[in-house]
Amino acid sequence: MNTYSKPIIAITMGDPCGIGPEIICKSLNELIHIHDFQPIILGNLDALEYTKEITKTHLKFMEIDNANRLSSLSDKIIPVIDDSNLDFSQISPGKISAQAGSASITWVQHSGKLAMDKSIDAIVSSPINKEACRLTGNKLIGHMELFQNQTKSYNVATMLMTPGLRVVHLSTHKALIKACELVTFKNVFTSIELIHNEFKKWGFKDPKIGVAALNPHGSDGGLFGTEEKEQIQPAVEKAQSERINVQGPIPADTIFNQAIDGKYDVVLAQYHDQGHIPIKVHNWEESVSLNLGLPFIRASVDHGTAFDIAYKGIADHTSLKESIKLAIHIAQNKSLPKFISKDN
Repeated sequence: MNTYSKPIIAITMGDPCGIGPEIICKSLNELIHIHDFQPIILGNLDALEYTKEITKTHLKFMEIDNANRLSSLSDKIIPVIDDSNLDFSQISPGKISAQAGSASITWVQHSGKLAMDKSIDAIVSSPINKEACRLTGNKLIGHMELFQNQTKSYNVATMLMTPGLRVVHLSTHKALIKACELVTFKNVFTSIELIHNEFKKWGFKDPKIGVAALNPHGSDGGLFGTEEKEQIQPAVEKAQSERINVQGPIPADTIFNQAIDGKYDVVLAQYHDQGHIPIKVHNWEESVSLNLGLPFIRASVDHGTAFDIAYKGIADHTSLKESIKLAIHIAQNKSLPKFISKDN
């Protein structure tokens, strides 16, 4: 159990062939002297040392065996744990590698174990590459799926956040035709219930939830589909009968502007792109991801591995920096900040 007076934040490197090492170095170089927290990196020491030279950051890393050694380290040293057996000399920047995919999964699972053991206070994830993970033979190739399986969590969801807008997704990495099939009474209701319970836990007395429609114009009374009438609306009404402050279904071309104007604390989107597009158009640079339904805090960047610019020193680290700040805030305050921004 963490006996530190400051939160311990585990940061996973993600795919070491991508921009993970770079955005970690840049973020910690800016945050380590400003915010009172103890970072611990689950990743490859050689990748960090190599990246440190490229980014011209003045960080001191030390590989340790386990999190119990934190108390013996100087505040100037950032500990690194690596149980992946990754040989950094055998991988190439920007190239898909089964070895790198395996290492990234190992670091994710190790961070989950540390969180479940309460050795750390939160997890912040750098991006993994799904193709590299698939080469390992592991059918679970997303962070949320890996953590859900590891923790045996029944109902989980991904929430994207950027200043002024929060969006939870009914489904994420599904083909669109499959995502539409998942818009059922049960799935919509359980998602509304999950959002309500998580936001109550995070300090919202009466969270305002807006539910997006699936079809154009909310189906225009059934002209463009029946999901609104047969699935979404009944789920909303059941939630309302249980005193959950929820409205919907509301056409997707309307609801996100309403949320930005303050009408809702969070929007439930019906599929991946319906929720991702407004977040990224509104303010992609500062957007972060937060999981709902896991037994620990897990924040993440809202972008991929960017293999095309790996180890070039030009990656934008804003999303990871904001994710770390978010994890620190929740760990310290047990609540969501009013908004996430560089001024927060």
